[in-house]
Amino acid sequence: MTSDTPAKVQARAFALLPLIVFLAIFLGSGIYHSLIGAELAFYQVKAPVAALPAIILAVLLYRGKLNAGIDAFLKGASHPNLILMFMVFMLAGAFASVSSAIGSVDATVQLGLSIIPPEFVLPMLFLISAFIATAMGTSMGTIAACAPIAFGFTQATDIEPVYAIGAVVGGAMFGDNLSMISDTTIAATSSLKVQLRDKFRVNVWIAVPAAVVSLMIYVLISHGSQAIAFQDYDPWLILPYIAVFFLAFSRLHVLAVLTIGIALAGIIGLADRADFTLLQLNSAIYDGFVGMFEVALLSMFLGGLSAIMQREGGLEWLIQRIYRLTRLFRVGRQRAGELGISFLVIFSNLFVANNTVAIILSGDMAREVAKEYGVDPKRAAALMDIFSCIVQGLIPYGAQLLLACSIAKMSPVELIGGIYYCWVLAVFAVLSIIFRYPQLKPKEL
Repeated sequence: MTSDTPAKVQARAFALLPLIVFLAIFLGSGIYHSLIGAELAFYQVKAPVAALPAIILAVLLYRGKLNAGIDAFLKGASHPNLILMFMVFMLAGAFASVSSAIGSVDATVQLGLSIIPPEFVLPMLFLISAFIATAMGTSMGTIAACAPIAFGFTQATDIEPVYAIGAVVGGAMFGDNLSMISDTTIAATSSLKVQLRDKFRVNVWIAVPAAVVSLMIYVLISHGSQAIAFQDYDPWLILPYIAVFFLAFSRLHVLAVLTIGIALAGIIGLADRADFTLLQLNSAIYDGFVGMFEVALLSMFLGGLSAIMQREGGLEWLIQRIYRLTRLFRVGRQRAGELGISFLVIFSNLFVANNTVAIILSGDMAREVAKEYGVDPKRAAALMDIFSCIVQGLIPYGAQLLLACSIAKMSPVELIGGIYYCWVLAVFAVLSIIFRYPQLKPKEL
């Protein structure tokens, strides 16, 4: 603890006003653009821009000199965890962009089409989406790649589009939740200061059973499917995904894993495709940086904002309110803490319509709640990621549903009921809190 940090922060609700301003601007803009029929309504106003007025207000409300408030913001924004998160976001974006540019996504989809029997179309769509999302670390990229194929299946079979598109969205959210290079995983583990693999070992015991139940539902639904012709594919193009997938489980630093993935994808693209040049590799890497810049910049802005709110007692006030609320449940101290953390990320996600932003926004608060209630940080990180993916996969104004429905030409509200995985995952997540599973031994973590 530094000398300028008070030993005990006085709880002040007023310190949360900057956060409320940010949510009001972001949520208000989304509602307004929804009413006027704008596409991707909640993404018309960029989140980092919406954060600027909140940052200015936080600095002005800081109890001290203006320069001291600015310094407090800069210290929070430049925290080593946020710098690491920023770098991982950039490299993850570059890897996804390069692997997509060389054709790895298409090759993986065609591989799935070639090996899975046609009578299991819906389970196949779920599994392919899950694998691609786990490898790429992005649900949006997965939906963009697989939703057109899923919609094509509905034209050749008697399967309803709501089930096929729902399987793709469910698989994408499953992979996004478990992927080692997903921005939600990175944000959750960085916020709670835990290792990626440790969070995965908790997460997998909740997500995989939910996926198995979802697959059983899709098997029962998938009837009368016809064989779908697949195109030739180059198996070498799948190698970058496989390499990153397995390297992520090693003790190699995540930055090294992503760098190796980018290099391997670039080498395969240059060697395997005559039309892929060094200049295209350069452009693909930069495009990946640009695609991740918004969420990376926002993470630093919100990190600085959270630092000021914490110093001013806003987070302490919120923790006290959560403590009083969870005491009403009488479910035990750790369960109450896990419920509080889950509520934090759920409400944040409902407000900002972005699971990564929701985790970043509630990360500091969740870490304090975990410390206060004795919740294992690994479980806290897993629950944050799980509940953010549940909400993001079901809100009709989220980018995932809007993208999927724009491809399938259907209503997001109509699709919600067909995303079985998110509903089943919600049940398993609640059960994991009630029955306190998984309880892994310390040496396993």
